[in-house]
Amino acid sequence: LQYGIVLDAGSSHTAMFIYKWPADKENDTGVVSEHSMCDVEGPGISSYSSNPPAAGRSLEHCLNQALRDVPKEKQVGTPLYLGATAGMRLLSIADPQVSDAVLRAVAATLKTYPFDFRGAKILSGEEEGVFGWVTANYLLENFIKRGWLGEWIQPQKKTLGAMDFGGASTQITFETRDTIENPRNEVILKLYGQAYKVYTHSFLCYGRDQVLKRLLSKLLQAERYQETVSHPCWPVGYNKSLLLSSIYDSPCTEKERPRLALNSTVTLVGTGNGNLCALHVSKLFDFINCSFSRCSFDGVFQPEVSGNFIAFSAFFYTVDFIQTVMGRRVHLPSDLKDAADTICATSWSELLQKAPRLEKRLPDYCAVSTFVYLLTTKGYSFNDHSFPNIAFQKKAGGTSIGWALGYMLNLTNMIPPEKPSSHKSMLYNYWVILILLFVVTTLTSLVTAICLLRQSKSSII
Repeated sequence: LQYGIVLDAGSSHTAMFIYKWPADKENDTGVVSEHSMCDVEGPGISSYSSNPPAAGRSLEHCLNQALRDVPKEKQVGTPLYLGATAGMRLLSIADPQVSDAVLRAVAATLKTYPFDFRGAKILSGEEEGVFGWVTANYLLENFIKRGWLGEWIQPQKKTLGAMDFGGASTQITFETRDTIENPRNEVILKLYGQAYKVYTHSFLCYGRDQVLKRLLSKLLQAERYQETVSHPCWPVGYNKSLLLSSIYDSPCTEKERPRLALNSTVTLVGTGNGNLCALHVSKLFDFINCSFSRCSFDGVFQPEVSGNFIAFSAFFYTVDFIQTVMGRRVHLPSDLKDAADTICATSWSELLQKAPRLEKRLPDYCAVSTFVYLLTTKGYSFNDHSFPNIAFQKKAGGTSIGWALGYMLNLTNMIPPEKPSSHKSMLYNYWVILILLFVVTTLTSLVTAICLLRQSKSSII
């Protein structure tokens, strides 16, 4: 086996994925799977802006696991990548020098390990979206698959659209035949000899954590920064005091920063009002202005959604909460809206009783469920016909869905642009032998049966 390691440095946390695949060259075409993974303790690397070396040290626990998971003799040849996403994109906007310092500190730590370190970089939103799309379709064998004789075949299946919902951004990517009116949203990929025209867009500041901060800012604005502010998306019985600095420490909210001391404290009191929550969450979007023939929101062009989609990351966790904790199915948009309303109307004590282990995130499921409903229906324009085509999944075939696998496949050139020239696996010869044995055995059985039948007939005569 050969191995590859990707560190997904997200806005809220970092995850390490170790992949494996057969070492013979011909098998590079579609057999990569997840060997193991590790969640880095603590926040994302962008949170270490005041202490960059700590960002590197935070990765050591998972890197030490990689030393155990990858055989020692394979470590020198194992490629190691780190890709940072929207959290670091926001930090690079706020302070490019600090973001560079964090990346340098992370790289310095990674270089001390025996793996083949190939760089730490900040992915663009479009890269994040496209690599997530590649991962999902690769794992579901929509590009290429192994035939029963061991040969590689293109299954002629339609590709899936991919929707990612992280901590600081959200992405939508799908193949389309429509004209893509904004060239920035169009990507042409050539995979296994076939060209794919893909629409992609990444919405910065529309990830889960940043949405919640922006919502807090809107609520404080609406009540003119009083000492106590009602929060319609928080459950009745839940309240919390926050420093203004914790709300306005992001480029996503800094334009709304009040002329108050950021060390001031505000107390938010949950009122559990689903309709009022939806009204405030909808104000995070601009559904009106559009200079193209059609838009999703904020003036961004989007063709009509078509085909099947897979929604992962916080999309999955939100819908999974609705289904497993709240016991509600999500098949139509109305199901999602009704579930969001039910969560909003559930008291804090009831929520705690239902899911005590999720205490940290429990207050925000009303707002996040409402956001996912508005994003998918008013934003992306999924309706009663197209919404059931969304599969909310965390994994496919035992491998996590996200941009990390697609990123590694691209950088290691494991998805060739040309069509595989009748690649056969090592299993091919074995198949031939087995088929010949089967044919010989069948013929022998038939001949024996005929001979026995003739003998029985002659003995009767």
